Amino acid sequence: MAVMVGFAERRRELLEAELQRMAAELPMLGVERSYLTGDLARGKVEVGSALELVLVRQTDEPFRRRADFFVAHLQPRVATRFWVYTPGEFEELGARDPVLRRALADNA
Repeated sequence: MAVMVGFAERRRELLEAELQRMAAELPMLGVERSYLTGDLARGKVEVGSALELVLVRQTDEPFRRRADFFVAHLQPRVATRFWVYTPGEFEELGARDPVLRRALADNA
């Protein structure tokens, strides 16, 4: 069991380092707000955990294509999931959208 704990701890370190690297670049990419969610936000990192970010940015891209911009510009070094909402969507959907509700709860 100690081996798995070591792997999970290493994964947490990798995710935190990647979060720090990306956070510095988000404002330059037009991100108005960002929220860490998922395993890292909850302090329950496992070997297969991904970095999960909800981003608020003005865009005309369809929802399903918005993450592509961040993958291309940030070139994640670990498994990363981006959910990108416009400011209007964030305000309108915040109480109903399960991803936004989870992100807001993780950051409360």
